[in-house]
Amino acid sequence: MLNRIKKCALSFKAAFSGIFSAVNDEAHLRFHLTAAFYVIILGLIYGLSAAGWTVIILLISAVISAELLNTAIEAVCDETNPEYSPLIKIAKDAAAGAVLVLAIGAVVIAVILFGDTTRLYASAVFVISRPWLLILLSVSVIISVVFTALGPRGILRLCRKKKK
Repeated sequence: MLNRIKKCALSFKAAFSGIFSAVNDEAHLRFHLTAAFYVIILGLIYGLSAAGWTVIILLISAVISAELLNTAIEAVCDETNPEYSPLIKIAKDAAAGAVLVLAIGAVVIAVILFGDTTRLYASAVFVISRPWLLILLSVSVIISVVFTALGPRGILRLCRKKKK
C-alpha cells in the first residue's frame, strides 16, 4: 500500500515538473495561461452561470493540455531528429495547428458566453467605477506581459542582474 502511494506521489511530482518546465520554456503556454487568468477575472466580474463556468474550465483545461502535448511532441521531435526533416516539420506544424484550432474554438465560445452586451457593459462600468480595481488590473497587465515575454526563469535572471 505504501509503495503505491509513493509511486502515485512520484507520478504527480513528474507531472508537475513537466508543467513547470513547459511554463518556463514555452511562451505560447504562458500566453494561454495569461489569457485564462483574464477570462477567469472577466467571468467573476461578468457573473457567469455554473454552466458557463463549466464550459470555461473545460476550455481552459483543453487549451493548456493541448499546448502541453504540443510541447511534448516538439521535444520528442527535436530529440529524435535535431536536423531539418520534412516529416518532423509536418508533425510539429500539425501539433501547433491543433492548439490553434482549439484556441480559436475557445475564443468563439467565450464570445458566445460573454455576448450579452448589457451584462458586458455593466461589467465595464463595475470596473471603471472602482479606481482601485482599474489600478490592480493595470498592474496585472504589466506583470502578465513580463511573465509572458520572459517566463519565470527570465524574471529571476532579471531580478538577479538588478541586485548586482
